[in-house]
Amino acid sequence: MKFNPKALIPLVVLHGVAVVFFSSWYVQFGPCSFAHRGPKVHILLLSSWRSGSSFLGQVFSQHPSVFYLSEPAWHVWTKEWKSGEGAHRLAVRELLRHIYRCDFSVMGSYLPEKPNVSSLFMWTHSRALCSPPACPVNATSGIQCRQKCDARGLKKVEETCRAHSHLVIKETRFFELESLYPLLQDPSLDLRIVHLVRDPRAVMRSREKSAKVLRRDNAIVLEHRNVPAAEVNYEVMEKICQSHVRINDRAVREPPPFLKGRYKRIRYEDVARDPLKEVNNFYEFVGLQMTKKVEEWIYRVTHGKGTGTDKEAFQITSRNASEVSQAWRTVLQHNKVKRIQEVCKAAMSLLGYRTVDREEEQRRLEIDLLRPKEFTSPATMVHQ
Repeated sequence: MKFNPKALIPLVVLHGVAVVFFSSWYVQFGPCSFAHRGPKVHILLLSSWRSGSSFLGQVFSQHPSVFYLSEPAWHVWTKEWKSGEGAHRLAVRELLRHIYRCDFSVMGSYLPEKPNVSSLFMWTHSRALCSPPACPVNATSGIQCRQKCDARGLKKVEETCRAHSHLVIKETRFFELESLYPLLQDPSLDLRIVHLVRDPRAVMRSREKSAKVLRRDNAIVLEHRNVPAAEVNYEVMEKICQSHVRINDRAVREPPPFLKGRYKRIRYEDVARDPLKEVNNFYEFVGLQMTKKVEEWIYRVTHGKGTGTDKEAFQITSRNASEVSQAWRTVLQHNKVKRIQEVCKAAMSLLGYRTVDREEEQRRLEIDLLRPKEFTSPATMVHQ
């Protein structure tokens, strides 16, 4: 099957940890009601590092009904960095439970004795924390947010959290769903899981560009085993790919009653090809309506040029998705591609990513390596 790569709609993706450095970052809305009443929707944006989750997180964060927080589990993993991934599951789950209730007292175990709002990891990525009531001004950039919106204590954070109908947490530190079952069964929470996946070969290429930043997380994922440096990325990718299959088994093939209709999987590449369609689909899944300003923001940040420089690897800047989403095909060594295809064979088949047998096939960008969603097997279909 062939396609014209120029037909891809550009998409910007931020992978990993970052501070935003360009102006016009935030969508500007009028003052929101500071006393939201009625049921709340709790959303877990579940992904892995370097998979486009920061862009999707911003698609949520820019909506005026959303309170967004990026990777609070970072605090758990950073404080208890000598433990392995499995040992952190309970603590991370309970952290999420408290945050979904807008109770930030739980952060006392991980923050300084007298924390500022800036003590929260990637706090400037939250439009809500850079706007009233958390901030006296509507910040127009990450820089202005840091200058004007930092404050002593987390009371304003809790107030802002309670002012919004939708609470979204982005996390890259879950490799299974079972530890989340108590949250899904909690009658006080209306939890929806949006699971973002990406072609493992593209993830591998992006991870190589960010190796130093991911070093500590890699060690935790691998339970601090003594793994040769050349094998670390492959072993981490193997665990990530195994998690995709395991999550599919739990959420799609044989979901427990409390999980039915509360899980939606999204492929990065589908968002790259038709961002507005895909965003509207998952907005509908969580009960949000597209606004004109959010639509304009998506258009602006997804119509750029190039793939971004190495210095922009941790920033959301305007880039060209047809180049970003396929960059691995022109730069990743074919022997590495073959190795990742072996490591992630089951996940790639499940998620609809075609393998390449020859380097020539890898480099020919007119060959489409993404299977259409409608042709995936019934076992992979999710709530639409």
